[in-house]
Amino acid sequence: MKKIVLIALCLAACGRLEQVGRAPEFSPLEGSYQHHAMYSSPMPEDLGNGGPGAQSSLWDAGQASLLGDQRAARRGDILTVVIEIDEGAEISNSTDRSRSGTEKMGMGSLFGIPQRIDAEMPEGASMAEAVDTGAKSSYAGEGNVSRNEKLTLRVAATVVEELPNGVLRIEGQQEVRVNFELRELIVTGYVRPADISRQNEITYDKIAGARISYGGRGQITDVQQPRYGQQVADIVLPF
Repeated sequence: MKKIVLIALCLAACGRLEQVGRAPEFSPLEGSYQHHAMYSSPMPEDLGNGGPGAQSSLWDAGQASLLGDQRAARRGDILTVVIEIDEGAEISNSTDRSRSGTEKMGMGSLFGIPQRIDAEMPEGASMAEAVDTGAKSSYAGEGNVSRNEKLTLRVAATVVEELPNGVLRIEGQQEVRVNFELRELIVTGYVRPADISRQNEITYDKIAGARISYGGRGQITDVQQPRYGQQVADIVLPF
């Protein structure tokens, strides 16, 4: 078992050693949903009246015409996702509970029975104070949550699927490399065509099932993360 763990650690280390002195590689677009959507054959457009002169008409209702609707509406179209998050939350809870109780019971005289029992009991014991109990408990709890998030981003997304109910599934990915650090922005979710503005934009709060990831990878990110051994120790060690 130890050999297997050592081999796995060595393989992981070798994979990271290959990146020494090199900038992080971009994620390939080939094979992604965006790539397939871009290269798929579009459905034939509706030419309006369908007459022989429809293709040369200035008032053609098609998407590519002068007055046509330029909003994304089918697989392979591109739209802009506007992410403007400025949220804050503050929660404070306090709980205080206390309980105390006492109970005494004795029998001083009952037809001489307590006296007879006292004679058989150990020295110092008496039926006059047969039971004397007390209990006390207290609990206090306090919790505070304070959070503030602000993020302003814009990213182009691709319609990768048209659902039977008319909803569009979008996926957007943006990578920017500065020196040896790669910034990644990923957006996925479902949108209604009616929520897309005339500028072919949609805000993040109109995306159902939105998944927004903003992070990076590279030398700076590696330094900010604990080493693998420390992360494993934090999980395994019980103290």
